[in-house]
Amino acid sequence: LLLLSSTEGWSDEPDKDQLCLLGTEHSHSAVLGKCSDAYESGNYETAIRHWGTLAKEGNSSAQFNLGQMYLRGQGVPQNDETAVKWYTLAAKQGDAGAQSNLGWMYDNGEGVPENDAEAIRWFRLAAEQGYASGQYNLGLMYDLGEGVPENNTEAAKWYRLAGEQGHVSAQINLGVIYDSREGVTENDAEAVKWYRLAAEQGNANGQLNLGVMYANGEGVPQNNVRAHMWWSVSAAQGHEDARANRDIIAQLLTPEQLTRGQGRATRCFESDYKDCE
Repeated sequence: LLLLSSTEGWSDEPDKDQLCLLGTEHSHSAVLGKCSDAYESGNYETAIRHWGTLAKEGNSSAQFNLGQMYLRGQGVPQNDETAVKWYTLAAKQGDAGAQSNLGWMYDNGEGVPENDAEAIRWFRLAAEQGYASGQYNLGLMYDLGEGVPENNTEAAKWYRLAGEQGHVSAQINLGVIYDSREGVTENDAEAVKWYRLAAEQGNANGQLNLGVMYANGEGVPQNNVRAHMWWSVSAAQGHEDARANRDIIAQLLTPEQLTRGQGRATRCFESDYKDCE
């Protein structure tokens, strides 16, 4: 079973109501209620000029966006220290995305000396505003015992809050806690629930773990065909552990079962993971 063990920064931005071009290299906060056509089209000079003026006037969304551009090196030389500067200004005004990203910078020692206590402080501020990445990151710090005493109960609490918002990494890690960790009552059915939520979002790690549960009959009736199917779709995304598992379990299937599993995998892909079982 795979536990995801690195905090997430600017590339993971789940708030669809406040971010433009979610999940792309051009994701950004709307400024004064508008997405930036210039930034979205790669016209960084215009975006920097527009956001720079507003950022200097104290607009927290513009400050956050400048932090993104300096972190990514978009239209400016990549500079972690300058990214931290703009994130800090936005974070101090309560911008949850900036708080979470600033925590990530402290956690990884990017642009600032590594400081787990500072990372925790900023993750917590973002998490308490309901920001899913902040919740996941705070949960992971408790899970790993970084900056706080290891506490799987607290980790599960924050993973759940992020997972309920659709945060895939939180869903996977919460599944792992229910499957094999202390801090919550072991509950294979709950583990399967969270792995499935991640798997149905197309996440290869969630698909790998869900396949393991079917192969072992943990939380679900034992079913090698479904294990083969989930490992097939995970392997198709390049997951080598899933590929190895799929090839091993294929030797246990009859020709009819193998054909059925392959058909389900094809249907799963074609339905964007919505019709897999």
